[in-house]
Amino acid sequence: MPRSGSIALAVLIGACQQAQPAPPEAAPPFQPAATTKQLMNEIIEPAANVFWEAVGSVSDRRGTVEMAPTTDAEWTTVRNAATVVAESGNLLMIEQRAADRDQWMALSRGLIEAGQRARAAAESKNRTAVFDTGAELYQACVNCHTKYMPGVAYPFK
Repeated sequence: MPRSGSIALAVLIGACQQAQPAPPEAAPPFQPAATTKQLMNEIIEPAANVFWEAVGSVSDRRGTVEMAPTTDAEWTTVRNAATVVAESGNLLMIEQRAADRDQWMALSRGLIEAGQRARAAAESKNRTAVFDTGAELYQACVNCHTKYMPGVAYPFK
């Protein structure tokens, strides 16, 4: 084979090798450190409770007391709790925890979205917005528990 033919063949072989798609990367090696129940009891529920208990009112025979964070540090605590809840939706989607690839994933995304709205409400330092998004956060929890824990009362135990 003439030298120019050998070069052309080598270039053609090299081009064909480059055109082949790269092998798919392996899934990230997630290793959950807690069961779903532990995640609920030890991370999600405590953070949700911080958020839910941040605003409200208490009435008794002496009258009504309105509760809401009053310092930047208190608002930061509420914001951080909402962030924990939002990010926990991602933790619920880790393959080893996912009950299925359909509704479980949709409900987990719903928790993320409600948590993001709750975080924005806390960042705005708006008592009413925190109260309202607290209801959305609660509904996101109930939606999942209704499907995957029928007959078990909330909170998750």
